[in-house]
Amino acid sequence: MIDIKLIENAWCELNNSVIEYKGQPVGTIAARDPASDTLNYDQCFVRDFAVSALAFLMHGETKIVRNFLTIMVEPQGKVKYMNCFMAGKGLMPASFKIVKSDGIPQLEADFGEKSIARVSPVDSGLWWLIILRAYVRASGDTTLVKQPAFQQAITLTLELFLESRFDMRPTLLVSDGAYMIDRRMGVYGYPFDLQSLLFAALSAARELLVADDYYHRSITERLTHLCDHLHHYYWLDFDRLNMIYRYKVDGYGSQILNTFNIQPSTIKPALIDWLPAEGGYFAGNVDPGRMDFRYFAQGNLLAIVSSLATQDQSHKIMTLIEQRWHDLIGQMPVKICYPALEGYDWEIVTGADPKNSAWSYHNGGNWPSLLWLLAAAAQKSGHPALAIRALNSAAKRLASEHWPEYFDGHYGQLVGKEARRFQTWSIAGFLAAYQILEQPEHLDLLKFESQTTVRACD
Repeated sequence: MIDIKLIENAWCELNNSVIEYKGQPVGTIAARDPASDTLNYDQCFVRDFAVSALAFLMHGETKIVRNFLTIMVEPQGKVKYMNCFMAGKGLMPASFKIVKSDGIPQLEADFGEKSIARVSPVDSGLWWLIILRAYVRASGDTTLVKQPAFQQAITLTLELFLESRFDMRPTLLVSDGAYMIDRRMGVYGYPFDLQSLLFAALSAARELLVADDYYHRSITERLTHLCDHLHHYYWLDFDRLNMIYRYKVDGYGSQILNTFNIQPSTIKPALIDWLPAEGGYFAGNVDPGRMDFRYFAQGNLLAIVSSLATQDQSHKIMTLIEQRWHDLIGQMPVKICYPALEGYDWEIVTGADPKNSAWSYHNGGNWPSLLWLLAAAAQKSGHPALAIRALNSAAKRLASEHWPEYFDGHYGQLVGKEARRFQTWSIAGFLAAYQILEQPEHLDLLKFESQTTVRACD
């Protein structure tokens, strides 16, 4: 059991992070660590607030979420420019802050042009759709989403993510560092984390659109093809691994099995020993000649919650987590990816990034913010005991260490060497996980059980 005082203190910390605009709460800042430089941690990040929003909605606080959703419509790109320095049509900012100009508060958005390494916020619009749908589920307020400005924002986002591209795949082509992992980590191309997020967001958008046959048909078709593609090429269990091990290479034509010309020699012996016979997961990435066998937590857990993963796949993912608990959960849940890049691989793939040294930060670090996804996936798949175990192991230490951003070490034993304290999404991730486990009906905010989604993945 978790001490109720700890929960109350966590809510105090989350409420202390709330920022206001024109006298109204509109979001939460990233962190409130007085011992560290502010940098951009005084801003409200869309992907961070997505976790806070779920915690607030489960707590019956809808006003701040409504305000956040509303102000995010304002800076969204509305015009298609040929100028590469302007925000693209449909793009939502990575973050925003409230500044004063001549004493008047104004919203200042960042589309990545000020961020470290200038990474583009591919995931912002996707999280906005998911939170908008959760807000409608929690509040019953359908008037907001029916407003012309919101319907336009939805269609602009869809146009951005569904438009034609050079490649002929249902997956989303993105640059490295374009989502939660916002530093170079070799997740460019078609990372599963973003494909899973795309699937959830499209499922949400279809429910939110006022009757529009064109977009409904487009979403339905994309969901079907995306689901089939991810199941066929990304899913990895022992049967699939054995198939890849026996692949022939340099095949030509539409009927070959090794479509992406993956070299069987890229399967490391350690993976064969590590993958349990009863477990499975969606691999991190698939590109021509390359399969990224790393396990990424966000994509796999979200796949369960969004119904992208089948019931059997969901069970295998949770079995993998249970049997490889120390590797994937550790002393401080949840490890963002496994295994970490080390040695020469670390130098080449990360650009010798010292912040992403092995078993630190995005390179195998442990992130409490992902606790909510673990709780939601465990509850939905019928394995709540796993999430309860993780939450209990995290609770006291998170509070005593003042809610760090991430933890380092093979098993998350150490507070991250550059981790901010009082990190908002660590607090919100813990609170959302606690509420999902205490009141499983909160999972309805995240379930995607529409006819389209079920038909696409069954």
